[in-house]
Amino acid sequence: MADALYGDDAEPGEPFPAGRLCVPVRPGTRGCVTRLFRTPVGDRTAVAFTDPARLRAVLGTDQPWIRLSEPALRALMNPLDVRELRIDPVLTAPAPALAAAVPASVGTASGRTAEPARPQSRPLTALAS
Repeated sequence: MADALYGDDAEPGEPFPAGRLCVPVRPGTRGCVTRLFRTPVGDRTAVAFTDPARLRAVLGTDQPWIRLSEPALRALMNPLDVRELRIDPVLTAPAPALAAAVPASVGTASGRTAEPARPQSRPLTALAS
């Protein structure tokens, strides 16, 4: 009887499922496709939000989304070898402004003209949609 009562409980220290999540999607050929993002170090991750207002605040009001449970989202991620799930991320930053380009007439110590600075990648960027 103890197994029936406690068999499915999470172990201490294990995170509990987040419940129903708002998951950003994009249109696909046969319906909606879960959007994947990249972490600051380049790993693929899924993103979900606990509230539609949080999703809109981070990804904008035009971002389509669906409701999924955490286990369902992880099951969709598994065949894609995506292991990380970020819930309620608030780390999207505006695209950095391009640094002022050095005029072509100004050279460097080596005599070559300086190249304009490249913008750094955003902390959380979408994969090709």
